[in-house]
Amino acid sequence: MAITISPKIPRPARMGPAGKAALVWGGAAALVVAAIGGARLVAQIEGDRGIAPLANSEDIQVNGIRVDVGGKTAAEAREAGWKQAEKLAWKKLGGPDMPVEAIDAMVSSVVIGQEQIGPRRYIATLGVIFDKAKAGQYVGSSAGFGPRSAPLLLIPVLQSGGVRQVFEVRGPWQRAWAEFQASTSPVDYVRPTGSGGESLVLTAGQTSRRSRLWWRTVLGQFNASDVLMPVARLERQWPGGPIKGTFTARYGPDNKFLGSFTMTAPGEEALPRMLEQAVGRVDGLYRDALMQGALHPDPTISAGGEALDRAFEELREKLMPKGDADPALALPQPLPTIRPDEAMGLPAETVTVQFATPDAAALDAALAAVRGVPGTQGAATTSLAIGGTSVMRVTIAGGSERLATALRAQGWKVAGGAGALRISR
Repeated sequence: MAITISPKIPRPARMGPAGKAALVWGGAAALVVAAIGGARLVAQIEGDRGIAPLANSEDIQVNGIRVDVGGKTAAEAREAGWKQAEKLAWKKLGGPDMPVEAIDAMVSSVVIGQEQIGPRRYIATLGVIFDKAKAGQYVGSSAGFGPRSAPLLLIPVLQSGGVRQVFEVRGPWQRAWAEFQASTSPVDYVRPTGSGGESLVLTAGQTSRRSRLWWRTVLGQFNASDVLMPVARLERQWPGGPIKGTFTARYGPDNKFLGSFTMTAPGEEALPRMLEQAVGRVDGLYRDALMQGALHPDPTISAGGEALDRAFEELREKLMPKGDADPALALPQPLPTIRPDEAMGLPAETVTVQFATPDAAALDAALAAVRGVPGTQGAATTSLAIGGTSVMRVTIAGGSERLATALRAQGWKVAGGAGALRISR
């Protein structure tokens, strides 16, 4: 077989030494860029991203009690210091006036943070743990007959040096909330650790989102009913100088303002103490909002498909032309749909659905389309990838064939079968 090369097609020029060198260096540069890009992707989810919160035990714990007492002996000074710490901790909880012996009977243990023991002097930083079965009737969330909130997801936002962050690094504001003894509050805080994919979902930008479908997906991963967003803005006057903190309590997907206050720390060494006090004051703002009935879950987050259908129907009636216009020209041609009564009596099956999510709007559209199919009993994302392909698990009467038929009627392109579908626009 003869092969001829047309003279109209230029022959490839021979690559000289300079061209070969450029090709080698170009390939090396591409490998370096690929390696750096892969490292950055891995770095987004690896590393120490957050601080695990203290376990919410049934006991009531008060930390950071400082004592400085004297005595005839070291043992006597230490015992007097522990008694004083118990009394100060009880006062910090807001308990009623009681004898020291009665307070000591409700103490289950004393936690030693730091201590210095001299021949006749005792200086220490202690923590006091009260038995909730004994002290709960006087202090804590069980005292009185006040209400207790629904589970609320906590996203502490720190703004320092012009940067807003949550779990990107181990920040002092998130540490203060992790060390907060939440069992003393009537507010049911759900505190994420910030590890793994939590640092990608719970970001400072998440607090500005308004999409109810998006929030429903995020809150469903933490079994929470709504969201709390305490914001701390730190301003350093000069390196090593005073630190001014502005703290704001916000709530809900609409970022509602509940209250704000300012505090000042003389230096970096006093910053943890200031943040600890700020957490207590922010918790007080949330308590007041709970007592006033303002800390109830947003009903639009848990609204089902029927509420969305009613809203779409009202919007359709407002946008449709009115008057003597020809209905055949005004209304689109009906598409085959599945009636709710047709889905009744069919066995429920679990279907895995893959769909592209270039942005949050695409996620909302896919979830709304699937949840709007008659017979759908549940739909939740199991893998969220903004800018890639996400996966949701759908429980529907009739299985994948009925779901595929309904989605095609809505204009979706559906591929796959046997319990797994891939949809796209």
